[in-house]
Amino acid sequence: MAYNNRSKNVTQGVARAPNRSMYYAMGYKEEDFEKPMVGIANGHSTITPCNSGLQPLADAAIAAVKSSGANPQVFGTPTISDGIGMGTEGMKYSLVSREVIADSIETCVNGQWMDGVVVIGGCDKNMPGGMIAIARTNVPAIYVYGGTIKPGHYKGKDLTIVSAFEAVGEFTAGRLNNEDFKAIEQRACPGSGSCGGMYTANTMSSAFEAMGMSLPYSSTMANEDGEKIESAAKSARVLVEAIKKGIRPRDIITKKSIENAVTVIMATGGSTNAVLHFLAITHAAEIDWSIDDFERIRKRTPIFCDLKPSGQYVITELHKVGGIPQVMKMLLNAGLLHGDCLTITGKTIAETLADVPDQPPANQTIIRLIHEPLYKEGHLAILKGNLSPEGCVAKITGLKNPVITGPARVFNSEDAAMDAIMKQSIRAGDVVVIRYEGPRGGPGMREMLAPTSALIGQGLGESVGLITDGRFSGGTWGMVVGHVAPEAYVGGPIALIEEGDSITIDAHQLLIQLNISEDELGRRKAAWKKPAPRYSRGVLAKFAALASTASRGAVTDPDASAL
Repeated sequence: MAYNNRSKNVTQGVARAPNRSMYYAMGYKEEDFEKPMVGIANGHSTITPCNSGLQPLADAAIAAVKSSGANPQVFGTPTISDGIGMGTEGMKYSLVSREVIADSIETCVNGQWMDGVVVIGGCDKNMPGGMIAIARTNVPAIYVYGGTIKPGHYKGKDLTIVSAFEAVGEFTAGRLNNEDFKAIEQRACPGSGSCGGMYTANTMSSAFEAMGMSLPYSSTMANEDGEKIESAAKSARVLVEAIKKGIRPRDIITKKSIENAVTVIMATGGSTNAVLHFLAITHAAEIDWSIDDFERIRKRTPIFCDLKPSGQYVITELHKVGGIPQVMKMLLNAGLLHGDCLTITGKTIAETLADVPDQPPANQTIIRLIHEPLYKEGHLAILKGNLSPEGCVAKITGLKNPVITGPARVFNSEDAAMDAIMKQSIRAGDVVVIRYEGPRGGPGMREMLAPTSALIGQGLGESVGLITDGRFSGGTWGMVVGHVAPEAYVGGPIALIEEGDSITIDAHQLLIQLNISEDELGRRKAAWKKPAPRYSRGVLAKFAALASTASRGAVTDPDASAL
């Protein structure tokens, strides 16, 4: 496919002279108007360590675009730090920022009629926000992940941001002294880069590599290492070639490549948020994909990577033993990947993996042999039942027995639940219910890392269940079920639970059940009244008005049938 300069619409012809004047003001010359106009969507900020190291990557991409005979056009995108916002009202803006990022990139790329875009991001919502925009605009694009953080260290243990949250629970339970608590807090994040386990940022970057929208090995590099800058420059050069070849995102983002991405998420023990985000990405790309497809992929995919939060190792260690290409080669050989999917380089997945070893290095346990996995099936189980007829997401790795029946401890906000946990009023066998934290009710689906980590720190991770219409951090593990849909704010069954009701979570049977009669459930439904919205103006009010149900990705541009 020959290169077609989309930006000629605003740079060519006598009538476009005023438009060109604006470019001349920035140093353009007449011959530049024959070159591709390439957007650099730069997520650099000093809001969070996830994004504080992005500027060198943007600088490398800008230089590479210029040397490849194209014009870089740099614009910014916002970010919200989940780690900093966690447990506060500010966390309500996290999922909202996914939509803001997508809208801002779409606005610049289409508003300025760019021929392609390099999207550079770090923190959790940078990835899905960027990919949603890429799928919407469908101009040649590549994703450049900012890179992971290196682990902190204390008393011979690797630390991540989750270590700090779990330390809160240990400290309140008297299992950690003040000196150790402060040391963990101060050493958990030693530099720039995104949270170090297979949490949401690294899950999404790995999935984008598996999908063919990022370069091989790029998803597991550390932000502070020089190879990350080299990879950013190479990504920009590859993108300019893709523009010339006419390779567009929807040539790459297909149902088969989504299956590849989700397979890698399952094999590596990735974040529950991937379910929500890939529902949104497939919606943007107009791909036939539903929440039930995750369950289909889960049942056929073993977990053979031992990664935090439910495993032992961090992403920099995965990188040393072959990274995502090694994982993909093993899946390909097992018949679990589509090798014929196109990538941004113009090669297929099979061609890209041709020189990758069939087996991981010996004398390491980060990537296990695929026939000797940690778990025979994936970890992101889709549960349904009278508590969540649309489906919800349970993360079932790291548990001895993912089944519990217990009395409901009901809270209408994360804050109320956290207060009870910190007062140590939750007991083994309880099922904590945190509701009115869904897409519309929260609004924004806050992540529940603070309460789940506090429970784990108190030694209750295996013995207490927690269900919510909100979300979980990629760092969460335990007997937890999120994205319960329909949410409480629209009258979903989770709104009808009363203190002390018996609730069953059974991952073996894919069941989430409120153990009362249908007649009683109907009586409660008839008596339920919708609460007033928590916000009436601003971006949270907009999100609450527009967001779809979580089972459809909590997107803000849904089809009418999805509302």
